[in-house]
Amino acid sequence: MKLKNTFGVVIGSLLATSSLSVMAQGQGAVEVEGFAKKEIFDSGRDFKNNGNLFGGSIGYYLTDDVELRLAYDEVHNARGEDGRNIKGANTALDALYHFNNAGDALRPYVSAGFSDQSIGQSGRNGRNGSTFANIGGGTKYYFTDNFYARAGVEAQYNIDQGDTEWAPSVGIGMNFGGGSAPAPVVAAVEPMAEPVAAEEPMELVRVELDVKFDFDKSSVKEESYGDIKNLADFMNQYPQTTTVVEGHTDAKGSDAYNQNLSERRAGAVRDVLVNQYGVDATRVNAAGYGEARPVADNATDAGRAVNRRVEAEVEAQIKQ
Repeated sequence: MKLKNTFGVVIGSLLATSSLSVMAQGQGAVEVEGFAKKEIFDSGRDFKNNGNLFGGSIGYYLTDDVELRLAYDEVHNARGEDGRNIKGANTALDALYHFNNAGDALRPYVSAGFSDQSIGQSGRNGRNGSTFANIGGGTKYYFTDNFYARAGVEAQYNIDQGDTEWAPSVGIGMNFGGGSAPAPVVAAVEPMAEPVAAEEPMELVRVELDVKFDFDKSSVKEESYGDIKNLADFMNQYPQTTTVVEGHTDAKGSDAYNQNLSERRAGAVRDVLVNQYGVDATRVNAAGYGEARPVADNATDAGRAVNRRVEAEVEAQIKQ
């Protein structure tokens, strides 16, 4: 398997089809990373020591969780038993599956793929060419939506020679583009009651929603679905109503990060109302307010837990 010849073609295709604007992570995003590896060679190589590998990769997110990554690295500081300076290079194509949600700070992953290696040999001239099957895992930590650090390890099975090598690695990367466009942010509008005759007095009825979130998370917890369904049932009963779901955070983290997190939380609740419980999308808007509107003391754990929320309310006029 010769992957090296396709390296430039794939990079060009990924960049040509991806917007490099600074947006949320997720489907359509491109990640560029520089990394260092410690190649732990199989004893059959007859090398005196393990090698240091330095290289780079580019990845494209096919979905919010699945990334296709192309990488290239070169071998340094390895010596053969005869004292020969061992040089080599690897080209790899891997698929990564990420856990947690796009936009979360911590994203563990597992990986699998193939690599092509060309490397010098101990005791003889020429290079050894081999194809490897790779499996691995690790985690990425996003300091911001666009900057992350990674640590992981791969097991590399040499298909041609039947031995296995290991490669722990660390890297630093940048994330560009991706993610669906956020729901439009609009000001809340009080629903207008239909004109009624004077002899038909009206009563105002209201449903309120308060959904809590775990720290640094934007996924809706299972225990909140019942409350969201109550709001959806009310809106489906009174089709003239509209609502704005408002996302909030505690004071941990930067203003910019918390603004983005609050928008993701509001969008997640909106998605449940629209996609799971059938409320017309034109009747539900989402807004994020970051940490700007606390309802409890951010100096305590209990207060911060209360502030990590999405709120909404719906009012309707009914005949008494």
